[in-house]
Amino acid sequence: MWLFGRKSGRAEARPALVRSAGGGVLGDWPRGYEAQVRAAYLGNAVAQRSVRMVADACGSVTVLAAEQGHVAERIVKPVLETVAAQMLLHGNAYLLIGCGADGVPEALYPLRPERVTVEADAGGWPVAYRYQAGAVTTRYPVAGEGGAGGVVHLKALHPLDDHYGVGSLGAAAGPVAIHNAATQWNKALLDNAARPSGALVYDPGEPGAVLSRDQYDRLKAEMEASFAGSSNAGRPMLLEGGLKWQAMSLSPADMDFVGLKAAAAREIALAFGVPPMLLGLPGDNTYANYAEASRALWRLTVLPLVARLLDGVSDGLAAWWPGLALVVDLDAVPALSGDRAAMWGQVAAADFLSRAEKRELLGFAVEVAGSPAEAGA
Repeated sequence: MWLFGRKSGRAEARPALVRSAGGGVLGDWPRGYEAQVRAAYLGNAVAQRSVRMVADACGSVTVLAAEQGHVAERIVKPVLETVAAQMLLHGNAYLLIGCGADGVPEALYPLRPERVTVEADAGGWPVAYRYQAGAVTTRYPVAGEGGAGGVVHLKALHPLDDHYGVGSLGAAAGPVAIHNAATQWNKALLDNAARPSGALVYDPGEPGAVLSRDQYDRLKAEMEASFAGSSNAGRPMLLEGGLKWQAMSLSPADMDFVGLKAAAAREIALAFGVPPMLLGLPGDNTYANYAEASRALWRLTVLPLVARLLDGVSDGLAAWWPGLALVVDLDAVPALSGDRAAMWGQVAAADFLSRAEKRELLGFAVEVAGSPAEAGA
């Protein structure tokens, strides 16, 4: 029985790479994961800042377990930033569990997702992970199976793939290409005296007259030496002998160039779940103020992503600690202080609730008769 479609049970598993939506031609846009990372994260300020903003926020959270001071809190915290960035870019994150001499996990090691391949059995279920670094391939079991250690696979939803998730990088490839092309266009304008390309037209007034070879070479050399490059921007041009300048390219205003670049930047921010206002993009007034945009970033992007990561890690460590549940301490998130203040005010104003019910709603332990808190009250 084929549980996972036609690709189940194949002899050789394929590597996880970001694929274009629909498998169509992307033109000059990068196709592979490494090329997309270089174009977006390494070569685009908006994309890099968007990823850094979400990853840094994920890495700053306080992780809590039901048992305070649990070792899982200590080993999960250092990898959250890296794993969040991998989930945004690649859509997959792999954590290798490192166990001590007693067989208990003592560290988590992120693996580069583009180097990992899922190995499935005849029914399509993952049974191992192959990690290839250069010519060396290492096989790791699924976490909790086949002895100590193993790999925890975290992935984002991919509706067309059974074993691999899809990141935001592929969806942002188009806007990133447009934004990078706009940046290159601006640089080219500066290198060419900040003018669109044009032509020098020779019009001596005599039919059939043309420049001699020596005149043409001298004119070309003078143009390259005296008028090309940003250092010559604004220098006046002296034309003689029937020469006149005729522009041949559309101006940036005619192409709505500035608006096109700003729209591409907003699409990049949208792909990574960052409100454009937080990136300082002009003309975006979706949110009333910066605090509201920051709260939206946490509520709509950061907290759901961290919750997915913590749930996956908890499931992977369940073989050692059954029932382990890792959560985020929302009271330690500064961006949500306004929500906490509003909730505290509403609970405090609820006269129909008892003191114990109010404490329970706010996440505090219920007071026991004779406790110091009750005595102080």
